[in-house]
Amino acid sequence: MSANLWYDYRREIIGLPVFAKEYSLTHLIKDLTLSPDSSIDLHMHTTYSDGRQTAAQLVDYLVDQGFDMVAVTDHDRVDMVDSIQTLADEKGLPVLPGVEMSTQWNGKMGDLLCYGFDPVNNYLRPLTEKIVSLQLENTREVHSNLLKQGYQFPRQAELLAHKDGKVRIPTDIFLLLLEHGIASDRATIDQIINKAGYRPFKADMAETVDAAHRSGALCLIAHPGRRQAGFTFYDPALLDQLRADVPIDGIELIHPMHSKEMIEAYQEYIRKHDLLCSTGSDSHGHAKRMPIKHRAAISRRLLERLGIKLV
Repeated sequence: MSANLWYDYRREIIGLPVFAKEYSLTHLIKDLTLSPDSSIDLHMHTTYSDGRQTAAQLVDYLVDQGFDMVAVTDHDRVDMVDSIQTLADEKGLPVLPGVEMSTQWNGKMGDLLCYGFDPVNNYLRPLTEKIVSLQLENTREVHSNLLKQGYQFPRQAELLAHKDGKVRIPTDIFLLLLEHGIASDRATIDQIINKAGYRPFKADMAETVDAAHRSGALCLIAHPGRRQAGFTFYDPALLDQLRADVPIDGIELIHPMHSKEMIEAYQEYIRKHDLLCSTGSDSHGHAKRMPIKHRAAISRRLLERLGIKLV
């Protein structure tokens, strides 16, 4: 199996219902109205991927803090969106269907924020299930190899208590290495896990966008200005190249890793090319990465495309 998931997802769709027509972008959030000053956050994670808070804990926090609408965008997980929406709806919090897809384009990583798909019947699910399955298998393999190499993680049950003490995704191993003092930086962690057999699994970006669009969703490049190791920095020139190949709908404008200068540059790029934009905290549920209130007006065009009125 190729680590890059070069496969035809259309063959994987067997068993899902055949959609007679394109989804309406308003079918899940019909009649939702916000004010331009409403507090939203369109990028956050739970323990369903690499977050520290359970969905219930995150929803309770968001309700307590007075958020008006959010999108929970766990990595490669569309299967839990429906249950999160139901959980939040019971407490009066609208949740926009969302996911952060692990993709690659032209050999470069590119996380995609996809919004507005049907959480039950969509063409993204086969892609996500394949990624999650391969990640789980490889993560367990890496963990086993590290133990064989003599690494010990006596605090694993404590550190991964939110996941029943078990490793599921690569960041679980990152956490174990960091918290046990085995490594203190990304480069060292990469060296250790690569030696133990780590392989990244990502879907093809163009296929992902096609699947999302056919499911009624809109796709935006997540944190394009993130410069950390392992991430691709999408400057205007690279965005031009990407857009020539892949019909993305926009970019995440405001992100904690974006400087004021980056935001201004991306704002101009968005205006020039008539793109959509989003705002998000990329919250992972720990003290330094909690949800952030952003004005809905900043993401007005995205929200309106998804059927949400701003008045």
